[in-house]
Amino acid sequence: MDRLIYTAMTGAKHILEQQATTSNNLANASTSGFRAQIDSFRAVPVQGDGLATRAFVVDATVGADFTPGTVQSTGRPLDVALQGKGWLVVQMADGSEAYTRGGGLSTSANGLLQTGAGLTVQGEGGPIAVPPAATVAIASDGTVSTIATDTKPASTTVIGRLKLVNPPEQSLVRGDDGLFRLRDGSTAEADPAVTVVAAALEGSNVNPVDAMVDMISLARQFDTQMSLLKNAESNAGKATEILTLN
Repeated sequence: MDRLIYTAMTGAKHILEQQATTSNNLANASTSGFRAQIDSFRAVPVQGDGLATRAFVVDATVGADFTPGTVQSTGRPLDVALQGKGWLVVQMADGSEAYTRGGGLSTSANGLLQTGAGLTVQGEGGPIAVPPAATVAIASDGTVSTIATDTKPASTTVIGRLKLVNPPEQSLVRGDDGLFRLRDGSTAEADPAVTVVAAALEGSNVNPVDAMVDMISLARQFDTQMSLLKNAESNAGKATEILTLN
């Protein structure tokens, strides 16, 4: 009886955890550059006395789906979408680097190029500062130029180049903030082969229909575990009645 209760209990617990992952993917179906998280169930033998005939289910994070999303033109000069594989580099508060595909860039009050979340975008020579009274243009190789709007004739100035990297996908791990980092904590070198599409954004690679189907399937699996727990409770009650009669 106890075996059934604990097996069903662990199953229900980890189904809820996977449901949370699926819900998070669905919530980010419209987030620029989002990569869907992939979870799976695995069986873990019960440690203890006796034969290893029992197993609990555990929800394990396999990794992320690195399939590229759809690139859509926005016409906004500070929007960039990475073409094929590659990542934009952002600087964290502690000075470390992280990687993102979200290319909706903007300028801070101090003129620094940053992401929509307020993280400073790294250039090959450090943060990129955009001067006032200038229009920004980003080339396919990540070169950032400005065209002065307060002088005539307008002059074009190269102010930096986006640091674009392409580390092996198996070496990347997602953080709680949704950004990716190298598993060993090191930093990736700039890759000149990575290119961007200016005035465009890459959409999320989450398929809302598939995510909804997964949520329905997980909900049915959870109901099955709850039915097993009810059966265990019913069996325990009947066993108690029989023992009382004896």
